[in-house]
Amino acid sequence: MATTAIITGASSGIGMSFVKALLKESTCPDKIWIVARRLDRLEELAKLSDKLIPVKADLLKEEGIDTIKNKLNEEHPEVVLLVNCAGMGKKGDIADRPSKDISDAITLNCTALSVLTREVIPFMPEDSRIINVGSSAAYLPQPHFTVYAASKSYVVSFSRALARELRKKRIYVTVVCPGPVETEFNKLATDGASAEFTGFRKFVAADADKLAAASLKAARHKRVMFVYGLPNKALHVAAKLMPVGLYLKLFYR
Repeated sequence: MATTAIITGASSGIGMSFVKALLKESTCPDKIWIVARRLDRLEELAKLSDKLIPVKADLLKEEGIDTIKNKLNEEHPEVVLLVNCAGMGKKGDIADRPSKDISDAITLNCTALSVLTREVIPFMPEDSRIINVGSSAAYLPQPHFTVYAASKSYVVSFSRALARELRKKRIYVTVVCPGPVETEFNKLATDGASAEFTGFRKFVAADADKLAAASLKAARHKRVMFVYGLPNKALHVAAKLMPVGLYLKLFYR
């Protein structure tokens, strides 16, 4: 039976980098469903390989999940890899953001990721992999990026628990936690106000292609949690040692 990978958020950023990195691997599945809401970008990406199958689906909407669910039920693929990369975040104080920004971030980062994973699991054979893209923002609360950080904390917790649940099925889950990554994410998060990272973030921003390749390697090695980059590893350790109240006090100073 032909093997299949599913990559969400594939039309840009880290998702697109996962597609390119997977195509370079000797163990690349026979088909890769590239999922996003922008069909024109998916069709352009699909020119890279006849393995790439564009799937237009807006995961913010129930119909988007249904599109993938129906395709699974119709084709009964052997899904050996699921990469949940679709995500969003908006910077700014909660009181200053539209309510839709808040609900959309939770829907896409938490609900869609969880529901889609549940729909795909029955089609995964032994030794399959699930990669969920988290963030270093998950380690501690982040004022002015409140919902995004909280949603990524959910992704980390969900992934680690799911890894335990699926161990008996020999399906392996990896949650990837990068820091800033050079994509269009920051431009979207600031409503176009800033495409570039500022402060220390511009010195530690990761390359999306290198991140994707390293994440696939971590998944092959059955890593449950993969913290990418030395600065983020240091932050991860510090987050375990520093009281949250002290961190928030220092944050505002």
